[in-house]
Order: sequence, then structure tokens, then C-alpha cells
Amino acid sequence: MTDGRVGTARCAVLARALGEPLAGTSPVASRWVCVEHRGAWPRAVAGHADPSVAAFTANAEAGGWRLLFIRRPGRRCDDPDGPSRVYFTDTAPGAATTTVLTVAGPAELADVPLPGPGDSLPGAAVPDPLLLVCTHGRRDRCCALDGRALATALTGVDELDVWECTHLGGHRFAPTALVLPTGYAYGRLDQAAAVAAYKAAASGEVETAMCRGRSTWTPAGQVAELAVRAATGLRDAGVLRADHAPGGAIVTARDGRRWSVDVAEVTGGARPASCGDDPVPSRALRAAGMRRLA
Repeated sequence: MTDGRVGTARCAVLARALGEPLAGTSPVASRWVCVEHRGAWPRAVAGHADPSVAAFTANAEAGGWRLLFIRRPGRRCDDPDGPSRVYFTDTAPGAATTTVLTVAGPAELADVPLPGPGDSLPGAAVPDPLLLVCTHGRRDRCCALDGRALATALTGVDELDVWECTHLGGHRFAPTALVLPTGYAYGRLDQAAAVAAYKAAASGEVETAMCRGRSTWTPAGQVAELAVRAATGLRDAGVLRADHAPGGAIVTARDGRRWSVDVAEVTGGARPASCGDDPVPSRALRAAGMRRLA
């Protein structure tokens, strides 16, 4: 679009119209901590007015954790200072794990341990995946509208553990979601695609349709891993790892097979990265070549 509609249309509508690629756009984080927070969410989690919550957020960031606030769909005002669950996830392939513990309220967050790299996670193991749908309206209206609609629709689906969550990045791909413990992010989801992503994770697999990539890897690694999955049909979530290489990534399978994937940046049509921003040319990554190494 070149007329005034660019400035008024929602960013997700414009990005969808351009067909902006999803691969390589997942947030990058190998460890996530999700705090149940039923009160109002600030625009940025680090800017929370409660000093206990702000201190925990700062400690998490310093320790290499990516923090999200979460809540059950539609539940924003019921006893915001009451007992809250804290979920910890390590997304390492083959050992992806989520644990949970409960605190009596925000003031107890200061006593919650934040393990270092390689340390075991606190709390009890969570056997089933979590599906976190971004509904962070203070960051972008597409997440408020599209994300909340998806989260609400999913509450009627049996056997799904669905939460609303704060900013996952990529508002223009709304509705977006994250599956834990594997760390695969998704965009432009509808109810059927979200259910497929969840059920795949529950079976130890990954659904590649509408997948933005695994947060464990760099953007280039995300693109490379998805390219190898597309070429081989591998669905086991823990079977591949992606390591940085000049111009792309090396993807290694658990059985010893290896691929070198070249990743290139491509420029597309102009769109706002978020609602209200000025349009800028889109920049995306794509797999430009692949060769088998072993």
C-alpha cells in the first residue's frame, strides 16, 4: 500500500498482506521464567511499579532468563496479590523441561531461586506443554485484538494448558504464541494451527506450519533448523541442534547427520514493525542453500 491506509491499518494486517516470512523471527532465549500475574501489565515487564516484581525481573535478566508475565485467559483482576505460580523452562534439545513452584504473593519473589547455567530447575516437573499466547495490548493493539481472540477460543479446547502472556516480539505476526518447554514460537495462528502446535509438543514433536523458529537458536539457526526439517521431514523436537557458522548455521542430528545451511537476508515491501510506527522495508532471513556434510 502506498496511500494513507499504511498509517491506519494494523501492523499484522499489513505484514500478512506482504507475506512477510515467519522463519527466523522467534525471540532468542534458551531459558524462560513465567510469573503468574493477574493484575495490570505495564508496557515493559522491567518497568513494574511493585519493587519486589521489578527486582525479580532485574535478577532474571541479569541471570540470562527471559521473563514473561502470564495469566489465564480473561482473568485480570481476581486477587492480583494472591498465590501465584512461577514456571521455569530450559529449552535445551533432548532435555527440554518445565518446572513450577508457587509463591504466596509478589513479595515472595525475592526468595525464588534463579539457577545459573547448567543448574537444575527448582520446583516440581510439569508433564504437559504450556501454550502462551501474547495478549500484551499495551505493547501493540494487534496482540490485544488477535491474541485475546485466539486465547479465548482455545479455552474451549480440552487438554490444552493455555495462558495469556506478555510481549513475545513480532507484533506484526499476531496472533503469536510460544510453546514450552521446547521454545518454538508461532505466528499468524488460528485455532486449528495452535491446537496442532500444542498436540505436536505433547507428543515430543514440532509442528513446523506457522513456526517462527526455536528460541534456543539465533535467528539464522532458527531458519537453518526449519529448512532441515522441511527437507527431511524430521518432527522429533529434540533431534536437531543448530550452531553458528559464517553465513548461516550447521545443523546436527542426533544420529550424526550434519548439514551446512546458508542463510541470506532479503528485503521486502514496507510495513510498520508495530502499530503506529512508520513503515520501513521488511528484512527477513531465508535459507539460500543447503549441503549435507555427514
